[in-house]
Amino acid sequence: MDFIVLYDEGGNEVEFEIIASLEVNDMEYAILLPNDIDIEPESEEVDEVYILRMELDENGEDVLVGIEDENELNDVIAAYEELIKDESN
Repeated sequence: MDFIVLYDEGGNEVEFEIIASLEVNDMEYAILLPNDIDIEPESEEVDEVYILRMELDENGEDVLVGIEDENELNDVIAAYEELIKDESN
């Protein structure tokens, strides 16, 4: 499992598990699960994930960027749901 630490609006560290990465329309996206969320053992469903676009900054380093375009977000959600569906079969 891969983990990443990001900072919230208050500057607090928050650890996330990277549960998937996928490409949609030639862009890369990361699906993140907050590490402090309890998942019930009998359920594989997660109520809350974060979807961020991966981009390169001016130094060529990977950065995660929030998605503001609703259509872009919906496309990524659909691709992620399809990925989950394919993996469960």
